[in-house]
Amino acid sequence: MAAGDRATAPGKADGLMRASLSAVAPGTALRDGLERVLRGNTGGLIVLGTDKTVESLCTGGFVIDVEFTATRLRELCKLDGALVIDKDITKIVRAGVQLVPDAAIATEETGTRHRTAQRVSIQTGFPVVSVSQSMRLIALYVDGQRRVLEDSAAILSRANQALATLERYKLRLDEVAGTLSALEIEDLVTVRDVSAVAQRLEMVRRIATEIAEYVVELGTDGRLLSLQLDELIAGVEPERELVVRDYVPEPTAKRTRTVADALAELDRLAHAELLELPIVARALGYTGSPETLDSAVSPRGFRLLAKVPRLPGAIIERLVEHFGGLQKLLAASVDDLQMVDGVGEARARSVREGLSRLAESSILERYV
Repeated sequence: MAAGDRATAPGKADGLMRASLSAVAPGTALRDGLERVLRGNTGGLIVLGTDKTVESLCTGGFVIDVEFTATRLRELCKLDGALVIDKDITKIVRAGVQLVPDAAIATEETGTRHRTAQRVSIQTGFPVVSVSQSMRLIALYVDGQRRVLEDSAAILSRANQALATLERYKLRLDEVAGTLSALEIEDLVTVRDVSAVAQRLEMVRRIATEIAEYVVELGTDGRLLSLQLDELIAGVEPERELVVRDYVPEPTAKRTRTVADALAELDRLAHAELLELPIVARALGYTGSPETLDSAVSPRGFRLLAKVPRLPGAIIERLVEHFGGLQKLLAASVDDLQMVDGVGEARARSVREGLSRLAESSILERYV
């Protein structure tokens, strides 16, 4: 089988890498076994999954089909050969086998064990772990990608630095989002203001994704980090979608960018591109020229209505569709609001009072 035959899509590959890192994270039986192998000064080659393709690469050894334990892994790695474990890490299926992957598969590795691990991961699609006796390291191969498993202390150090960065990003995001809310009330929003908020939301989202990777690698050692991350990014993903829904330009004959298109385009921006507001504006559906950045835009009202307590999404949709923009919503009376299907007198008063409070607090935060 050629090298690209079992290649996975980027999103799927990333998901498999995260799942594999989770399986070998500190606190798991597999990680315990791998560290025992490392401490015992022996090497190891372990395939995390089995099917007909894996079987076809195995020669020699023997079938044992026993329950997986860390101590059994340690003892069986003393044998000259690889181990095959089921994908759920519950049974050791084969031991002492020689793996013979397709030699035509390209690999950058030099050691025999690591070359075999990388090729097997590509050819079978299953993760492969290589424990190096001489280099004293554990390497995980997923679809050809290599990830060295580090000590929890080293990962925590980097994770805490990333968390401090996230806190600064989140603080700046709160500032620009608050400014946008006040400008929306006064109907003074420009494309530049919207692009700045979209930029900060994307920055926060990306650094949070990086920290989430550390949480997976840390396993049980990452519980506190996970709680801090959840607290910092609460509401960021919904806010990102609401901003785009409020400001994505109306479709025309030449321009048909949808909310999903704009979100995907923001996601595709390289880090250097994300730092440029004109490029962010283009991702949202605007031209991105200096003149466009300073042009006025008006929100549809999704973002502000979402801040009104206990207001269902279906009602928000109807309100925006009926009034067509935030300024008309702010000017609407209780009687006007009741004209929308599903909005009774009680809900109309709740919306009217909620919008008034939000308008007042946004202006106060900006000028006081």
